[in-house]
Amino acid sequence: QVQLVESGGGLVQAGGSLRLSCAASGRTFSRYAMGWFRQAPGKEREFVSRISRTGNTYYADSVKGRFTISRDNAKNTVYLQMNSLKSEDTAVYYCAAGDDAIVTIDFRSYLYWGQGTQVTVSS
Repeated sequence: QVQLVESGGGLVQAGGSLRLSCAASGRTFSRYAMGWFRQAPGKEREFVSRISRTGNTYYADSVKGRFTISRDNAKNTVYLQMNSLKSEDTAVYYCAAGDDAIVTIDFRSYLYWGQGTQVTVSS
C-alpha cells in the first residue's frame, strides 16, 4: 500500500512557475513508476508526465519543454516543475504510483492516487 500526498499548487499568473511535490509513504517508493495527471472541470483526467523506476521520463506533448518531472527516492518524493504556465494548464493535478512494467498514459493503469492539488493560471 502506498499513500500519496500532493502539495505546491496555487494561483499563478500566465508565464509563471510552480513546483508540485508528491510525498509517498512506505519503503517501496523506489519500486514504482510515478506519474502526474491533471483534470480540468468537465474533462477527463489526462496524462501529464511520468518517471520510471530508473529515471526515464515521458511527457504529454502539451507540456513538453515546459514541465520537468523528477524523483528523489531518498525522500520518497516526486516533483513536477512547471514553467511558462498557460491558462490551459489550470486543473487539479494528481500524482499516482504504479507498476513500472504496466503503466501507460492511461490513468486506469495506475494503482495509487493522491488527493490532488489545484493549479490555477490566470491570464
